[in-house]
Amino acid sequence: MHRTARHPEVSYAQCDALNPFPMKKPATLGELKKSGYVPRSVKSELRANLIARMQAKQPLFEGIHGYEDTVIPALERAILAGHSINLLGLRGQAKTRMARSLVQLLDEWVPVVEGSEINDDPLAPISRYAKDLIAAKGDDTSVAWLHREQRYTEKLATPDVTVADLIGDSDPIKAANLKLDYGDERVIHFGLVPRSHRGIFVINELPDLQPRIQVALFNILQEGDVQIRGFKLRLPLDIQFVFTANPEDYTNRGAIITPLKDRIQSQILTHYPPTIELGMRITAQELRSPAEQTRRVAVPDLLRVLVERIAMEARSSEYVDAKSGVSARLTISALESLISAAERRALLNGEERTVARISDLQAVIPAINGKIELVYEGEQEGPEHVARHLLSLAVRNVFGELFPGAAKARRAAEQASKRPAARDSYSALLDWFDNEQLDLLNDATDQAHRAALDSVPGLRERVQREHAYLGEEEQTLWMEFLLHGMAEHSRIGRSKLMRGHRFGDVLGSLLGNSSNDDEEDSEN
Repeated sequence: MHRTARHPEVSYAQCDALNPFPMKKPATLGELKKSGYVPRSVKSELRANLIARMQAKQPLFEGIHGYEDTVIPALERAILAGHSINLLGLRGQAKTRMARSLVQLLDEWVPVVEGSEINDDPLAPISRYAKDLIAAKGDDTSVAWLHREQRYTEKLATPDVTVADLIGDSDPIKAANLKLDYGDERVIHFGLVPRSHRGIFVINELPDLQPRIQVALFNILQEGDVQIRGFKLRLPLDIQFVFTANPEDYTNRGAIITPLKDRIQSQILTHYPPTIELGMRITAQELRSPAEQTRRVAVPDLLRVLVERIAMEARSSEYVDAKSGVSARLTISALESLISAAERRALLNGEERTVARISDLQAVIPAINGKIELVYEGEQEGPEHVARHLLSLAVRNVFGELFPGAAKARRAAEQASKRPAARDSYSALLDWFDNEQLDLLNDATDQAHRAALDSVPGLRERVQREHAYLGEEEQTLWMEFLLHGMAEHSRIGRSKLMRGHRFGDVLGSLLGNSSNDDEEDSEN
């Protein structure tokens, strides 16, 4: 824009040294001129402040993990180039969060003509109101100061959004109140876009906008102006546009029309955390469990790993629609549910503190249901079955990584059926479960739960031998995990009870015990 080309990198903050009262902001147009302030465009602000952050080695975003080498560099290039941006990715990939964080790259304060609906710059007004006011009052025109948090506007695209909502329309009530002719441009009621002048405007889920509404954005993105219901009006708006979209929308609900995509200068692809460690950092950061709850319940890293693994298994599951994605909100809700299950048990047992258990993972099933879109095969199985299947896969695969001999031991056991003399390191446990059973109840006290696990000869020693670094509390958790993992690998049997699980020999679990009223079904 012509008014910023001469001084593209100058801001009010940089001109404070010229102001004899730097802590006191100019209150009139005349004072503003004397302060040395020179206006600049929003894109220039973003660019200059980004450069300052990069030179100071400060991060662009706080709390955004896993994008350091992919999304953030692309976003920085777009800002340096002065581009409009489309963040394209599946749900739960922090697109909106990044868009909202861009406001931190704006100057903290900018002057506006007091009373202006569209944040007119006192030195470069564009609205009829501001021009008439300055023409009438000159240097005595009042100046207000707008904080950067007030220069951010966000709109969720829905099918009922109209051109009037975004751009504006003539207002007959205003015309009547001001006694103006209906053709006078002062009767215009500005929409969200003009009111975002000199700020950031974000449209979430852009494909959900009807195509005829998307057309209304053409001029704004290309020429920077708007047209309102036939008025001979040109508003050279200064806006940083950011859009978000889900790739699924391109085929299922709507599409970004080609001419609009052509006008959006940078399209940046987002993604899910590539590793469990990054997923755990994000989940821990976004967890909203009450402080009292987190003090009462200890959650060892093993359970946090299993929660993240559930999401990773869902993203590759044949039952889950990959185009829809699996949001990070699944792991956040799942971990909150797991903590709540452990807290409930502690409250029932009158315990001040407890450690979450493998059995508490059953509480994450409601958090999984509704957060994954199932394909036809998944719908046939049912959401409850799919959720249990994902939980089973998570336990099985993590167990295989932490106890790598398990799968090998299973093959050895299969060979042993042909060669009875063959033994493996799990044989001592297997021998015990051939003749004994162990019931682990979900709501048992910590003492009773630990005593039940310690009743299995060699179980604690096995965990200590494989993972000697574990403390006593975590050893108990890993003992339970070892049983569930061996059951997943068909080394021992596991039957589901009304209030817990029963572990025994594989054949006994398959046949079931119909005389036990507590027993529901076999899980092997």
